[in-house]
Amino acid sequence: MYQKRVSAVVVALMIFSVILAACTGGATSNKVCVVLDTGGENDKSFNEFTLKGAREAADEKGLEFAYIVSESPSDYEKNIDNFVNEGCGMIVTVGFLMGDATAAAAKANPDVKFAIVDVGYFPGAGCDEGVADCYSEEGGLSNVTSLLFAEDEVGYLAGTLAGCISESGVIGSVSGMEIPPVVRFVVGYQNGAKAQNAGIETLNVYIPDFNDPATGKQAGETQIAEGADIIFGVGGNTGNGGLLAAHEAGLYGIGVDVDQYNTYPEVAASLLTSAAKNMDVATGDAVRAFADGNLAAGINLATVANGGVGLAPYHDLDSTVPAECKAAVETAQAGLADGSISTGYTQ
Repeated sequence: MYQKRVSAVVVALMIFSVILAACTGGATSNKVCVVLDTGGENDKSFNEFTLKGAREAADEKGLEFAYIVSESPSDYEKNIDNFVNEGCGMIVTVGFLMGDATAAAAKANPDVKFAIVDVGYFPGAGCDEGVADCYSEEGGLSNVTSLLFAEDEVGYLAGTLAGCISESGVIGSVSGMEIPPVVRFVVGYQNGAKAQNAGIETLNVYIPDFNDPATGKQAGETQIAEGADIIFGVGGNTGNGGLLAAHEAGLYGIGVDVDQYNTYPEVAASLLTSAAKNMDVATGDAVRAFADGNLAAGINLATVANGGVGLAPYHDLDSTVPAECKAAVETAQAGLADGSISTGYTQ
């Protein structure tokens, strides 16, 4: 009789545990979830390529997969929390603006793995100033992997090309929000150009919106009126407006983040190259590491040296780019890779 009563209690406890797990959304080891920023899953940039890399890796590893598009910044926290409650073992978040919401969720859910694109956490910016390392138990983010890119390096390569090709001695950049990744692109671009032509004039404007092509186009037209003969579009659809302005003026543009020859065909004929970040590769590698049980907390930095960033092909304009300019880009690439060239960017 005693044994039967004990067995009944054990069974009841097991049932209760299952119900409790279902209600609390305890993390599982086989579900990967992606919280996209605003702009949709077909934005031809961050959202689309992060989603591509995560989904392909999850399929390859036989993991459950889900994603959600944020309709506005106010959705970030809610969307992340919903995925925690659904039992996602790994949550990928996209973009600088999700930094705070991701850090808060990671601290509240230490058993869930998080990977965030384009956000790094440092003492005083993600964890307490007195902490030596945010990605430690003390820092509270020992379950977070930051997927960062050396935008200043690939921006430097883009500037090297622009500085070499420009005939007017003036180049421009139409940029989105003045946040670290965008600033790194711009600083690298300007310094790369000046390394080719010390007297070159570099124009730039920061526009506090990544989805305002009309304002971006106006900014590009203004820079062209001031003499710019190459426009670097550094800010999603806003930067695309700058590229369109260059295209319509019969001038060159340089794309950003992905190979925009493939994603923005309307300006492909005037696109010299793109300063590309291999977001799909970085995200896919993180998901595979999660599946294999070895996703490490901390910063994973994609650089010129490891192939994580680089210029896209010249495509239709390959024969137009002078040999000496191609050689200058190759020299800059080698120097960045071996550390003999600095982009001039400092945090």
